[in-house]
Amino acid sequence: MLEGLLGSLRQVGAMTLEIAEGIGAVLVFLVLTLRHSATSFRRFSLTIREMFYSGVMSLIIILVSGLFVGMVLGLQGYETLQTYGSAESVGTLVALSLTRELGPVVSALLFASRAGSAITAEIGLMKATEQLSAMEMMAINPIARVIGPRFWGGFLAMPLLSAMFTAMGVLGGYVIAVIVIGVDSGAFWSQMQGAVDVMHDVVNSMIKSAVFGLAVSAIATYQGYAAAPTAEGVSGATTRTVVSSSLAILALDLVLTAIMFKG
Repeated sequence: MLEGLLGSLRQVGAMTLEIAEGIGAVLVFLVLTLRHSATSFRRFSLTIREMFYSGVMSLIIILVSGLFVGMVLGLQGYETLQTYGSAESVGTLVALSLTRELGPVVSALLFASRAGSAITAEIGLMKATEQLSAMEMMAINPIARVIGPRFWGGFLAMPLLSAMFTAMGVLGGYVIAVIVIGVDSGAFWSQMQGAVDVMHDVVNSMIKSAVFGLAVSAIATYQGYAAAPTAEGVSGATTRTVVSSSLAILALDLVLTAIMFKG
């Protein structure tokens, strides 16, 4: 029994060390990326192009998902609030839920699944086909030329996608609550405007989404750069990007929520 307990402790310790090593490697890679980011701003067209691929190409899934999430919130919120005679507050429920939590978190998860995996696969394939090695042979830093623009493109696109997700969610809540169910339109908007604070809710939501974008972009670029130069290696790196990014988003959301909304 004692040997079994010691074996379990060894496994937990090994897993903890592996997680700590992975986090440390991503942080070191992030520092290197920031250190060599001058190219991303000196040749800002590279970053704009990556913003297009990461942001604009993710718009469809972000907008459609935001619309349906808002509709579900409006429907469920109305059913719950009606029980307590506060059906007119459904706009407040939809807006606060989306602004504080669902907007940044769900859009970041979608961003990690769509754009993060694509970034990892692209960089991993460049490594597998020795394009990164060719850049080094030509005295071109691949972190400055390849990693930096993709990192900053994802980081800058994430808050914009989160804002669009939230806006579409509010629209979806309005469609269900006001147009379909029949809640008073004036009460829907006025109570929402009175409850949502710009600094406490909207700005904190943008900060959350920026932190999520930083984490997802760092993980995606690192996994692609560290992937084994084989088809199996690229596939595994893409999977690790989605899983690691999702866990990082949820963990960071807990920390940021505790800090921002503790009062």
